[in-house]
Amino acid sequence: MQLFGRSRELQVLGEAFTDSAGGHGRLVIVTGGPGSGKTHLVHEFLTTLSSTDARILTGTTCATEQDRPMSLVGQLLRNAEVECGAPQHAPPVMNSPVETHRSWPSGHRLGHAPDGERAADALLRLADERPLVIAVDDAHAMDRASFQTIVRLLRRSRSRRLLVVCATSGHFSDIRSPAHTELLRQPHRRVRLAPLSEASVGELLAAQAGHTLPGPVRGAYHRATAGNPLLVHALLDDSTRFGPEVGRPVAGAAYRQAVLSLLHRGDASHVRVARVLAALGSLAGTVAVGELTGTTAAGTQEAVDALNSSGLLNSRAFRHPTAAAAVLEDMSAAERTELHGRIAHLLYRSGVPAVQVARHLHAAGLVPEGWGAGILRAAAEQALAADDVERCTDYLGLVLRDCADDRERHALSVALARAEWRTNPAAAGPHLEPLRKDALDGGLNMRDTATVLRYMLWRGDTELAAQAVASLVHAQSPTDAQIVAEVEFVRQWFYGVALPGKGAPVAGLDPRRRHVQADTSGLGARLAALIGGEATDESAAAVAQALQGHQLDHLNLELVAMSLLAIAHADRPALAAEACDALLECAVERRATTWQALLGSIRAEIALLQGDVTTASQGALTALGILSAQSWGVLVGLPLSTAIAAYTAMGSYAEAEELLGHDVPEPMFRTVFGIQYLRARGHHYLATDRPFAALNDFETCGRLLREGNPSLQKGIPWRSDLALANLRIGKARTAREWAEEQLRLPGGHSSRARAMALRLLAATCKPHRRASLLRESIDLLKTCGDRYALAQAYADLSAAHYELGEYARARLVARQAAQEAEACRIESPVDAHLLEDPVRPESSEAEDGPAILSDAECRVAGLAALGYTNREISGRLHVTISTVEQHLTRVYRKLQVASRSELPSKMLEHRIPKLSDRWASTHTSTG
Repeated sequence: MQLFGRSRELQVLGEAFTDSAGGHGRLVIVTGGPGSGKTHLVHEFLTTLSSTDARILTGTTCATEQDRPMSLVGQLLRNAEVECGAPQHAPPVMNSPVETHRSWPSGHRLGHAPDGERAADALLRLADERPLVIAVDDAHAMDRASFQTIVRLLRRSRSRRLLVVCATSGHFSDIRSPAHTELLRQPHRRVRLAPLSEASVGELLAAQAGHTLPGPVRGAYHRATAGNPLLVHALLDDSTRFGPEVGRPVAGAAYRQAVLSLLHRGDASHVRVARVLAALGSLAGTVAVGELTGTTAAGTQEAVDALNSSGLLNSRAFRHPTAAAAVLEDMSAAERTELHGRIAHLLYRSGVPAVQVARHLHAAGLVPEGWGAGILRAAAEQALAADDVERCTDYLGLVLRDCADDRERHALSVALARAEWRTNPAAAGPHLEPLRKDALDGGLNMRDTATVLRYMLWRGDTELAAQAVASLVHAQSPTDAQIVAEVEFVRQWFYGVALPGKGAPVAGLDPRRRHVQADTSGLGARLAALIGGEATDESAAAVAQALQGHQLDHLNLELVAMSLLAIAHADRPALAAEACDALLECAVERRATTWQALLGSIRAEIALLQGDVTTASQGALTALGILSAQSWGVLVGLPLSTAIAAYTAMGSYAEAEELLGHDVPEPMFRTVFGIQYLRARGHHYLATDRPFAALNDFETCGRLLREGNPSLQKGIPWRSDLALANLRIGKARTAREWAEEQLRLPGGHSSRARAMALRLLAATCKPHRRASLLRESIDLLKTCGDRYALAQAYADLSAAHYELGEYARARLVARQAAQEAEACRIESPVDAHLLEDPVRPESSEAEDGPAILSDAECRVAGLAALGYTNREISGRLHVTISTVEQHLTRVYRKLQVASRSELPSKMLEHRIPKLSDRWASTHTSTG
C-alpha cells in the first residue's frame, strides 16, 4: 500500500537510522491517533532498509499481555534467533518469553533485573555485528519488565549502532508509570502523525482512480474522515465496491468496521462518551454528557478530544451519520433502550422542546407516567405539521399502546387515522372502523366524528353517513354546525348523493346557505355560489382565487377537489388546470401521496375536458399507481373513468378493455364516481360496436342520478349519452327526444353539455338544419376549450356540407377538423380526400407571395365561408353589420367572386387560411 503525505516523517526516520548506523544510538517515538498510519509508516521505513545490512527486529504489544513480564522482549529475542539462523547470536534457547533459559540462574524469571540485563546484553551483541533496528508497535501497551529492558538497552547504546522506534497511540506522555517516564527521559526524536491534508487525500484518491479528482470530491472525503487514513481507505473500499470509478464517498460495511475499530482502540470511557454523543445527535453540544456517562467534565473532554483526533468527531458531532449509526448498532438492544430512556428523562428535566424528548422516548419505547403522553402527542402534532407522517404515527401509536382510558383511546385512534390517511387511507381503516358506532351515538367530538364520516363516504357507506348527518343537524356550537354543514356539502356535491329517497339537502343544511354563513376561509362560500347558481367568469375566478395559497389538510381535501372540478365544468378548464398544478406541486413537496393521487386524477379529468386525451390517459394511470386499490375506495372510479374515456377517444380499445377488467367496489355505483365509470364504459361499448350494452349503462346512469342528487344532472349529460346510443341502434326519433330534453334543462349546464346535445340533435336533422346546429355547437366548444369534441363537430359539419354538394366548404371545414385532431394527437376524423389541395389555376398567386386579404378581411371571409350570416359574424367579431358588409365587398372584389357560395373554393384556391397566423388563431378552440 502506497504511503501518502508522510515524506517528512520518513525523512526523520531515515536520518535517525543514518545517525545510528554511524555509532550513535537513537530512539524515535512515533505518535498519532488511532488509524493515523503509524504501523504503515514504520513498515514503509523498514522497507527502505532492505538494501542495507541492518538487522531488523519487530515486536507488537497487546493490552491483554501487560501482566505477562518480558512478553515484548521475548518476541524480539525469538525474532533475533530466527533472523540470525544460529543460537550463538542470542541466548542459548528462547522458546517463549515466559520460560527460563538453561544458561540463566535458576529461580529467576524474565522481568527480574538479571534477566533484563542478559536480554539487553544479547541485543547489544547483535548491534556489535551490524546496525540493529528494533521497531515496537503499540508501545504504550508494553509490560513493565519489557519497558525496563528497553530503557537499559537505550542507556548502554549511546555509542552503539542501534535504532529503537516506538510507535504509540495518542499522547504518549499521558500514560502514567515510572518505566514510561524513564523512557521519555531518554534522548529521542518525536514523529507526530497529523491527519492527512486535503491535498494528500486528493493524491491518495488520484492513485486509486488513475486521474485527479474534482475538488468537491476530494473535499467530501476529507470532511468525512478529517484525513484519517484508515477511514479514507475504508470509504474508498465502499465507494468502489461495484466499480472502479471513484465518485463521492459512500459509507458502507468497510467504513462501519473502521469506525468500530477506531472506537475500541480507546479506553472504555471513550466508548461510553461516543455512544452518548451518537444517541444525542444534534443535542450533543448542549447536554451535560458527563451525567449520562458517569465521567467528569475533564474526562468527557479527554474522550471528545481523542475521538476528534481519530477523525470520528467534528467538535461533538459525528462527521458522518453512518459513523453514529455504527456506534449505536454496536450496542445491544437493551443497552440502547436504557440509554435513550435516560436521555429522555434528562432532556425533559432540562426543558428541551417536546420534539427532541419524544425522539428518545420512541427509541426507548417508553411513555413515562405523568408527562410522557403529553410530550409524545405534542411532538406528533409538530411532526404532522412538518409533513413527517411516519414520525407522527410512531409517536401516536406509542401513546395508544399504553392508554387505558376509552375516550382518550378513541381520540388517539382518530388522530392516528388522520395522519395515516395522508399517505395511505387503507392504513387508517383499522383505526376508524371500530369507531362507527361511537360516531353515530355521539361518543366522539364533532371533529373526530367528521373524520369517521369522511371515512364512511370514502368507503362508499353513503346511506349510513347520511343518517349520521341527519342526526347531527342540531349541533350545539357554531363550530360544530360548520363541521356538520361541510360534511353534508361534501357528501352531496362531491360524492353526488342525497338523503335516501330524497333529492334535496337536509332541512337547515342547505350548503348554499349554511356554508356561506360559517365558512371563514371563503372557499366553501364561493364554491357554493359557483355550483348553486349561474357559472360566470366572476364566480369561477372567485373560487380559483380562494384556492391560491390554500393550505391543504385532511379536512378540506374533498372541498378543494370539488372546487377544481366545478371550475373546469364551468367552461374554465385552463383556469382549473393552473390552480390544480399549483396544488399538486404542493402535495408532492409535502409527500402527501393521498393528495397527490386525488389531485392527479382531477388534473387528468381536466385534461380530458380540454380534449387532451393523451395527457388525460397518462395522468390518470399515474394517479392510479400512487395508491393501492384498497386505499382508493370508491374514488377509484375517477381515474379509471378518465383513463377509459381517454383510451377510447385515442382508439386504444385494448388498453381501455384492460382497465375495465379491474375490480371496483360495489358501493362505488352509489356515488357520482360510479356514474362516471358507467358513462366511460358505455362510450367504450359504442366505440367497439356494442350499442345495446352502452344503452343499458346510460339508462343506469339516468336512474341513479334521478334517485340520487338531481342537481348534479346539469353537469352529467346522460340524456345526450342516451341520444347517441339510440342513434347507433337506429332509433333517430328517440335520440332526437333525448337531445331536446337535454337542451330544455334549466340554465346552469355547461357549454360542453349543450354543445354535445346540439351535435346529436343535428345528427337527426336534414343537412341544411344540421349545419346551423353544428355551427352553434362549434361556437360553444370553442368557449369551453374541448378540442377533441371540436374536431368531431368540425368533421360532422364537413360531412354536412359535402352532403349538400358544397365541396369547397366541406374541404375548408375538414381542414379545421384535422387541425384540432392534430392538436389532440389523434387521427383525423375526416376522409383524407377532403384534405387534398384542389387544382390551382396557373394564374394563381404564389403561396409565399403578398397576402391578398388583410387580417380583418380574412376573419370575415373565413366565417362567411363557413356559413355564418352577417349578423352572426358581427356578433362573433364585435363589429357592426355595416363593417362586415364593407369587408365582404372588398373580399369579393379581391377574390373576383360574385356571391357568398363561391367563397370557400376561392379561399382554398388561394390558401387564404394559411396566409395569416392571426386569422388561424381565431378559428381554434382557444380563440
